[in-house]
Amino acid sequence: MKFKTTFAALAATTSILAGAQAAQADDITVAYFLEWPMPFQYAKETGMYEEALGVNINWVSFDTGTAMSAAMASGDVQISVSQGIPPFVVATSAGQDLQVLDVAVSYADNDNCVVRADLEIDKDSAGELAGKKVAVPLGTAAHYGFLKQMEHFGVDLASLEIVDMAPAEGEAALSQGAVDMSCGWGGALRRMLNSGNVLLTGAEKTELGILVFDATTAPTSYVAENSDQAAAFLGVTAAANAMWADEANRAKMLPVIAKDAGMSEADTAATLSTFVFPTVEEQLSGAWLGGNAQTFMKGVADVFVASGSIDASKASYADNVNADPLAASQ
Repeated sequence: MKFKTTFAALAATTSILAGAQAAQADDITVAYFLEWPMPFQYAKETGMYEEALGVNINWVSFDTGTAMSAAMASGDVQISVSQGIPPFVVATSAGQDLQVLDVAVSYADNDNCVVRADLEIDKDSAGELAGKKVAVPLGTAAHYGFLKQMEHFGVDLASLEIVDMAPAEGEAALSQGAVDMSCGWGGALRRMLNSGNVLLTGAEKTELGILVFDATTAPTSYVAENSDQAAAFLGVTAAANAMWADEANRAKMLPVIAKDAGMSEADTAATLSTFVFPTVEEQLSGAWLGGNAQTFMKGVADVFVASGSIDASKASYADNVNADPLAASQ
């Protein structure tokens, strides 16, 4: 195993920076991903957020959820949209005081690992991965899914050469034959499929309990000092999701979302077809923020501890979920 040092460095960084967060309610910065199309981007591009919040918003794209955590720790970012739960868990386990504010998106077929085609390895021969080189964006949802899949197939992590690569880097390495398997999401994952195959489908992963969802997250101090602003932000996101749910709106929304995501309309539509955006009522239920999300976070943390990726998990992640702004947004 070659990635514990990276995690230790991340843990130290987030722990040191956790106290540096200062809310900037008059001019906020929001993190998001490119090639990860979501309805909120229509609201982003049409000024719905600024109108509702009454402040200037600086939107900054990131490559990974771990980078989002570091930016929130330093005070450079106040809200992160669609941060993966695993990087959130890594940061909070290291002492960073962050909160999940909503369920941004649920997905299973849009986050996976792809094995190079010429190896001819599938779910029935996954044991042949032993000794192979794998590109994984450490501390992300893709990393968690990778660990759970290797556990399911009985592949010893110590037998693998694991390299930390963002999805786009991993895709390039896979296409060049520099790695045997690469894990990622979004546009990078879609391109990876040109070079190989997945071991398990989204439905198969879900059946095994390998959940995949992202959240809107923020530093606890920001939420405490700007609860109304946070609620307004979540309200706009919910409104955009409701707009997308009505197919009559998609013709006008799709081109805007695609342009902002840096994707073609066809690829954007294909990606969005694999996404689920729970309603506010669903998010506030026990299936999500009412209890299950907290339990899932603990499970993610314990898997990372068992794999040697982080030193320890928290006894509970209940304090890292705050559904009050979401409830108030309605």
